[in-house]
Amino acid sequence: MPVRHVALFRFGADVSGEQVRALAAGLDRLPEAVGVMLDYRHGRDLGINEASWDYVVVGDFATADDYLTYRDHPEHRALIESLVTPIVTERASIQFEI
Repeated sequence: MPVRHVALFRFGADVSGEQVRALAAGLDRLPEAVGVMLDYRHGRDLGINEASWDYVVVGDFATADDYLTYRDHPEHRALIESLVTPIVTERASIQFEI
């Protein structure tokens, strides 16, 4: 059963462009580091709709076990601790079958 993971972030008011670029660069490295993604995309909101979240991560995985490998991978956990947690005030996520 293929799985899609979607995570949405809201940034704090004082988050800099440099911090967002560092997050993007870290996310860019994850597919090679983890090695289980079928597809992996992320990006900042375009600001078209007022109530949108600030950033999204979308990952596709062949199985739920592959998603769990990603979720628990040390590189992913380190990225969350160093680049996500310091700048994110709210997070929402969902995993669903595709």
